[in-house]
Amino acid sequence: MPSQRDVKNKIASVKNIQKITRAMEMVAAARLRRAEQRIEALRPYADALGRMTRQAAKAAGGEAERVPLLREHETRTNAALLLVTGDRGLAGAFNSQIIRAGVRLSAELGEQGLRTNWYATGRRGVSSLVFRGNELSGAYTGFSDRPAYADARTIADDVIQSYVDGHVDRVEMIFNSYVSPLTQHVTRQTLLPLTHAAIDGEHPEGHRQEGGELSPGQARGSAAAETGERGSVEYEPDPEKILRRLVPDYIEISIYRALVESAAGFFGAQMTAMRSASDNAGEIITEYTLQMNRARQAEITQEIMEVVAGAEGLA
Repeated sequence: MPSQRDVKNKIASVKNIQKITRAMEMVAAARLRRAEQRIEALRPYADALGRMTRQAAKAAGGEAERVPLLREHETRTNAALLLVTGDRGLAGAFNSQIIRAGVRLSAELGEQGLRTNWYATGRRGVSSLVFRGNELSGAYTGFSDRPAYADARTIADDVIQSYVDGHVDRVEMIFNSYVSPLTQHVTRQTLLPLTHAAIDGEHPEGHRQEGGELSPGQARGSAAAETGERGSVEYEPDPEKILRRLVPDYIEISIYRALVESAAGFFGAQMTAMRSASDNAGEIITEYTLQMNRARQAEITQEIMEVVAGAEGLA
């Protein structure tokens, strides 16, 4: 049985860890609230831009094919896969589930004869992909906690240029969409060509969870969006010119939304993980305290036995 001093040292060590996890939980909770406010402000704008893009594409009809980002490539050999992860860990399975989903999707694309070009945001995603032996076409780090629109624009410029130049024939994005501090859904979105996402109406906002189903909130949003598209709209200049301006903005706002959703999801996952760690530390402290009491009782019993044995020896 460990000595009383050894158990005391273990208890002090676990208490120090518990202080750290509680502090990290409080910091994550404060940052989560700010991230939630950013999501609430961004979602209506992103949804409205998606509806405008769909409306303009429908009004353009066949002329929409003249927009490079709406035109499918005749041959399909390469696909770009953008993984949105965090710069830090200690958030449960937040980062690892994105990596796993990306690897599964890469295998699916490989079965379709497409080679994967990897793009990743966040140090965790970049390091994991490099460790697996993948060569990255784009790595973006240092802003996952508080992404700026300029960060999304940089990523969008890279993937758009790759698609226009013919280096990739399809662009997919995987990120954690924020639902609540306890729930983050791994979401897949087809960015390019847009005819597979925001234009053809298959997935009105281009989002689908792993498994291909829309969430109830997305379904309600889709119905509301279709209701708002019934009105007649006149375009000046013509819809094609408007599309040439709207489509890059739609790509940028989609990536920015994924970054913001991922940031909120990370803080929620970290807050939950640190709370669980603090609770586990409390259980360990309780167990060590009982162990220390047993050790103290054993030492007292041993001392009493030695005193009794000494008294009997003198008798």
